[in-house]
Amino acid sequence: MNFPANLHYTKDHEWIQLDGNVATIGITDFAQHELGDIVYIDINTVGKALAAEEVFGTVEAVKTVSDLFLPVAGTITEVNPLLEKQPELVNTDAYGDGWMVKMTVSNPADVAALMSSEAYAALVG
Repeated sequence: MNFPANLHYTKDHEWIQLDGNVATIGITDFAQHELGDIVYIDINTVGKALAAEEVFGTVEAVKTVSDLFLPVAGTITEVNPLLEKQPELVNTDAYGDGWMVKMTVSNPADVAALMSSEAYAALVG
């Protein structure tokens, strides 16, 4: 499994990359592997301010539907437009073209409290 060191992780298997106060968020390689073939992403929270750990959408796989949880508080500003026609990008490139949303983070310091790649790797063991 791949857990890039430049990202932070949550116990709910989301990753976050911070650039100033703008964050890119997706699900981890572990999560996409556990879900199996992803067939649909439903995110309708653009423009909404959400709290940390609040549901910002769902991911539908052949096996199941799973909620997506926001790692930190902020406002969703963009959904990855590629996922509408190619949700399988989450399976093939979870940390690249398979990103899910961008957001403006309320408090960028909150990201530092999330897990490092080493801590996340230990969690999913």
